[in-house]
Amino acid sequence: MKVKLTITDANCRCGYHHEGEEHIVGDLCPPICHELWQCIYPSVYVLMNGGILDYGNDKAKKFIGKCPDGGRVEIMGEVVE
Repeated sequence: MKVKLTITDANCRCGYHHEGEEHIVGDLCPPICHELWQCIYPSVYVLMNGGILDYGNDKAKKFIGKCPDGGRVEIMGEVVE
């Protein structure tokens, strides 16, 4: 399985990420900030291996994560078939 990552909100201090940016995660780490990747990797790993995550009051094959620098970047991950 592959996971599509979409930047849904960006106020990146370094200007590295921009709203609307998309990446497909297959075998390699996408070109995103290491700190953001460290925060979302556990959720990406679960989805890539067929798992389902808590998503609000439901379960889904997607997640929303935020940058550890005060949530300056918000990212959504979802399974793509």
